[in-house]
Amino acid sequence: MTDPLIDDVKTLLDKGFEDDRILKQILRACENDEVISNYERNYVKKLIEKHLRKKPEPVQTPLVKEKPIIPDVMIPTHQSTPKTQSSQYTTPKITFNPSKNSKMFLGLGGVVLAIIVVIAVSFNGVSDISPNVSPSTTVSTSLSIQTDLSSYHKKDLIAINGISNVPGSVNLSIENQKNELVWAEQLSLKSNGSFSTLAIAGGPGWENSGTYTIKVDNGVESKSNSFLFTT
Repeated sequence: MTDPLIDDVKTLLDKGFEDDRILKQILRACENDEVISNYERNYVKKLIEKHLRKKPEPVQTPLVKEKPIIPDVMIPTHQSTPKTQSSQYTTPKITFNPSKNSKMFLGLGGVVLAIIVVIAVSFNGVSDISPNVSPSTTVSTSLSIQTDLSSYHKKDLIAINGISNVPGSVNLSIENQKNELVWAEQLSLKSNGSFSTLAIAGGPGWENSGTYTIKVDNGVESKSNSFLFTT
């Protein structure tokens, strides 16, 4: 299905409205099937409403299904077993003395024997489980973000790309030299863990020249990079 954004951009270019350099860059990105950010879509939408007095057709974005969260498995502990006994018992050995055990079986019968067997199995289970419990492993993560250029002027397009090995999505943002948020977007990762988008250098918060910081957060860690901006 053809993105209606292409028709809107072509209409604005034919009418000669606004800065055709930015519109041509957005048109080229649409024709090359590149990612168009919400910031750029809103930019075209405002021009359409301003000059043609019509609202563009809404673009439905595919829903990203969240992966089910698998709860942690808790290993039950033997609360009935005192801690002092775990250090005293290893593998109980049951010895049979004909003279002594015969009296025990005559007095207590099979009930005592059953209790001894249950206790032996319980302590064997404790001794088998505790040495094999491995400490929780820490998942090493990798996250990066970069721009196509190190400096930009007002109304330039900023090409942003990076990679994350944490599945799902990433949150992108740009802050000016006063640490004020001037742009933000959430992107879904591609199958290889990469992401890319475009942003326009301009708008509220872009009034002053200086060093601007671009950040990415995947829910586990965050990384940042910087570029120069000149009004």
